[in-house]
Amino acid sequence: MAREVPFAVSPVRALFERLRRAPARVRRLPAALRRLSEAARRARGRRARRPRVESSLVHRPHPYARALGLVAVTVVGAGLGLLVVGGVETSVGPMDTRMALTPSATGDTRISVSPLGAVEMDSHDAPLRLDVEVERLDPDRSRALVAHPEEFSGLEEEVAADIRRGTFDLGVRSGGAALVGAAALGLAVYRTPRRALAAGGLALALLAASGATAFATWNPKSVLEPKYDGLLTSAPSVIGDARSIVAEFDVYQQELARLVTNVSKLYDAASTLPAYRPDPSTVRFLHVSDMHLNPAAWGIIRSLVDQYELDAVIDTGDTMDHGSAAENVYLDPIATLGVPYVWVRGNHDSLTTQAAVAAQKNARVVDDGESVVVAGVRIAGIGDPQFTPDRSVAAAGDPAEIAAGERLAAALTGLRDRGRPADLAVAHNPVALEQVDGLVPLALAGHRHHRKQHDLPDGTRLMVEGSAGGGGLRAVEEDVPEKVSASVLYLDRSTRRLQAWDEITLGGLGLTSAEVSRHLVEENRPGGAEGTDPSGAPGEDS
Repeated sequence: MAREVPFAVSPVRALFERLRRAPARVRRLPAALRRLSEAARRARGRRARRPRVESSLVHRPHPYARALGLVAVTVVGAGLGLLVVGGVETSVGPMDTRMALTPSATGDTRISVSPLGAVEMDSHDAPLRLDVEVERLDPDRSRALVAHPEEFSGLEEEVAADIRRGTFDLGVRSGGAALVGAAALGLAVYRTPRRALAAGGLALALLAASGATAFATWNPKSVLEPKYDGLLTSAPSVIGDARSIVAEFDVYQQELARLVTNVSKLYDAASTLPAYRPDPSTVRFLHVSDMHLNPAAWGIIRSLVDQYELDAVIDTGDTMDHGSAAENVYLDPIATLGVPYVWVRGNHDSLTTQAAVAAQKNARVVDDGESVVVAGVRIAGIGDPQFTPDRSVAAAGDPAEIAAGERLAAALTGLRDRGRPADLAVAHNPVALEQVDGLVPLALAGHRHHRKQHDLPDGTRLMVEGSAGGGGLRAVEEDVPEKVSASVLYLDRSTRRLQAWDEITLGGLGLTSAEVSRHLVEENRPGGAEGTDPSGAPGEDS
């Protein structure tokens, strides 16, 4: 009987026996496989190190375009962030305010006092505007300030500290808002965290640069020349008088405290606005021009005379439209103004018009270099040599105006030689007044229906007024009504030099907007140098 072989041993032994008898190349197969695998790994490493060759059909944006795109996304995102969450609420003296930074091309600071209007100041040059909105006034604190003026002494420091605290909080909050807004928009546009973080970092850098620019260009004296709109234009006490501004308020905190004080008074007075307190050391003139028969102009002039307690009105012509005798009834309100009315003929005013003005009570007509003295100020002038409504005579243009200006210059020279130099020259056309440069400190004109002020080469300041009649009754012919313009001039009573002026601008026919802008002459700004008198001699009162 044969012996049995265990099942588990026999097949194994048979396998080893077959491998022993197999060819050598088969036995070398595992080693070959290992070498092939190693070669494949080395090939993959070389392909990874090899630079990628892009297809010419694939468009990649220029690096500058990518950078500009990132900047655009950053600016838009940061701006949206500031608009949505960039404000802080803080108390400033007796007021609860909300401060916010708003993207702006000009910078500036705007203080809104609802419902009275707003005050705007050219405080800095940066792409961010500081908006301060007065949300609520503590009535008890306000009445205490009005009733007890002695408390004003500590108000300046309190307001300054409140502003510093609010500005710091606003800067921190605005930085966070700009970062979040830019990063969120960057993530939405690029869909990569790396580009989103780049946009957020760039937003912080731009905000820091804007803050540094605002700090470098910060003008604490900007509150000396504010621009008012709304009901605030009806309260000259908010604006103050030129003399007190120049002499007393030379730091930003003091002027801000003055503003807070006046706003408190406005709230306490409700609908009764405080009266203007005249300064005895300041002469106040109203400069108007080019009324062109608009009857509304007289109401405006009368209101300004009463509101500002003016010393005189200076009209640089074109009161009429055609210069006919039938129009002379338009001049009757001159006698009711209660102050001297200095008048010079324009190219729409005839000699008949001039005679009718001269017949009015309070009127002072200047022509052919003659002069009058009003409130201690000597005013000389010359009428326009051309009467353009007369179609039978061809207009002579600028040569006629230059000749008239030369006659006025000769008259001014004569006044100076006699020891009675003029303080102010008037004419209708500014071309004529360019000939008196250096003979008077100040010259007033109209004619162009566009307000402009500038210094002539030899030192005379030429002020051209807009139209006090909004272009006259012909304004209805235009699609956009011309604005009504007038200016209040502040002159030093002793030197008879211009200290400051308020530009008053009202909406034209059918409009109700109002704006008052304060301006100081350069030498009267804090830190400015005293100017020299172009007339070269001291003036006299007679």
